[in-house]
Amino acid sequence: MTTYALVHGGWCWELVVPELEQRGHRAVFPDLPIEDPAAGARAWADVVAEALAGTDDDVVVVGHSLGGLAVPVVATLRPVRHMVFLGAMVPVPGAVYLDYLATEPDAVTFVPASSLGEGVLPDSPPSGITWDEAFAGFYHDCPPDLARHAWERLRPQALTVFTEACPIGEWPDVPATTVVMAEDRAVNPAWSRRVARERIGSDLVELPGSHSPFYSRPGQLADVLAAL
Repeated sequence: MTTYALVHGGWCWELVVPELEQRGHRAVFPDLPIEDPAAGARAWADVVAEALAGTDDDVVVVGHSLGGLAVPVVATLRPVRHMVFLGAMVPVPGAVYLDYLATEPDAVTFVPASSLGEGVLPDSPPSGITWDEAFAGFYHDCPPDLARHAWERLRPQALTVFTEACPIGEWPDVPATTVVMAEDRAVNPAWSRRVARERIGSDLVELPGSHSPFYSRPGQLADVLAAL
C-alpha cells in the first residue's frame, strides 16, 4: 500500500481519494495555510509532513499547481519514494520564484496571473477571480456543477511562495514524474515538458485535458498515480 500526499487545495481531491482507495492505497490531503502571508513553502511542507507522521517510507507526494513548490521541500523533511508534479510549478533551490518566472515568460498562461512572466505579482489573489476566468483557466472540461462548486470554495492565496527564496539549497535525490495536462490553460504544457526534461530530469506522463484533472478525469488520474 502506498500513501499519497495530495498537496494544495485539500478539498479538490475529493473524487481522487476514493479512486486511490479502491486501488488499495490511502491518501492524505491536508489544507495548507495558503491565506497566511507568513507561511511559505517550508510552512506548507511542514503541514504535509505532519499529516504523514507515523507513515512508513512508501510515500508519494503529489503537488498540483502552486503545490508543486512544496513537493521537494517535503522530500527533504522525511523519506519520500517519489515526487509528482501535476500541472505544477517547480521550484529552483535557493532562488526567488518570481525572479525565476521573469526568465521563463511562457510558464504561466493563466490570464489573471500573466504578469508573473514579467516578474510582477498579479493584482488579485485566486479567490478574487471571476467565474468566467476560473472556468476558462482551470475547469473548462470539468462538469459545470463541480467546476462552479470548486470556484465557490477558492480561498485567498498569499503570494509569499513567489517572493521568498526557496527554502532548500539543493534538489532532493528522489525520483520524479511530471504529469502534463495537454490542454492546461494555467501552466503552459510546453514549459512543463521542458522543465521535466532539461531541469529536473523527471519522467514524463501526458494526459488530455485541463488544469483540473481531479474533476475532469479522477479515475484516469488515479490510474497514473497508482502505476507509480
